Amino acid sequence: MQRLPLPLLRTWLVLGSATVALAGCAYAPATGTPPSPLWTDRLQSLLPADVLLLGEQHDAPDHQRLQREAVAWLSSRGQLAAVVMEMAERGHSTRGLPRDASEAQAQAALQWDNAAWPWQAYGPVVMAAVGAGVPVLGGNLPRARMRAAMAETTWDRHLPAPALAEQHQALRDGHCGLLPESQIAPMARIQIARDASMARTAQEALRSGQTVLLVAGGGHVLRHLGVPTHWPANVVSKVVIAQVGHAPAAIKSGAQADAVVQTPALPPRDVCAELREQWRPAPPGQKV
Repeated sequence: MQRLPLPLLRTWLVLGSATVALAGCAYAPATGTPPSPLWTDRLQSLLPADVLLLGEQHDAPDHQRLQREAVAWLSSRGQLAAVVMEMAERGHSTRGLPRDASEAQAQAALQWDNAAWPWQAYGPVVMAAVGAGVPVLGGNLPRARMRAAMAETTWDRHLPAPALAEQHQALRDGHCGLLPESQIAPMARIQIARDASMARTAQEALRSGQTVLLVAGGGHVLRHLGVPTHWPANVVSKVVIAQVGHAPAAIKSGAQADAVVQTPALPPRDVCAELREQWRPAPPGQKV
């Protein structure tokens, strides 16, 4: 079997998280610490909700800024029950840390993988919650369980056939056609299992009258494909997708998300070229 890079699904989410097509509002980068009134107005319009899902493009700093501002705004109103993050594994949390805990303490509590998820990007989100006395919970499927998830064919029946086909195509497109076809179904099982893990973590954190904030890549939060497909009907969730550049044409229903937030375009980047280089076989005799 071809040895694949560890953060496989992050790659396709960076490429494919802009697949949502809803009319959106544009948000410029913040110039000060207070959240943008436009952003807080949008948050207010989505409440009440048991869970508010914020889908990001992982390499977009404005998306992590929006997350930090959402944490600050919700916690200042006493409405934030917990923050669930794809970027840490289920079973790790900041529960029990004091409000003045250090960044090193928070990273240790979450067993943070800085190589996969740069703390510089996500640390402010975590520390905003810690400073407000709100627990941050790892939601992602533990790495040790991913191999088993690849073989769990029961995940093949979780999504309706059209949605599963969309998931498979997103994996093909997001990996620039480099992922062997034999890996498509197993990788989709991991994706679905990760969504289930985040959904369970969020559901366990529910508190009456408050909102759980769930932060993940855009593909994970889509209502018809991701985390929301794993909840019972009585869990009220709202989905916001952050995407860079101009939003695509609007769709006719809210099946994918409740809102799209546009942020400024990022510098041009050939992610497929980067992926091809990353997967290039090592020269003979070189250790990998």
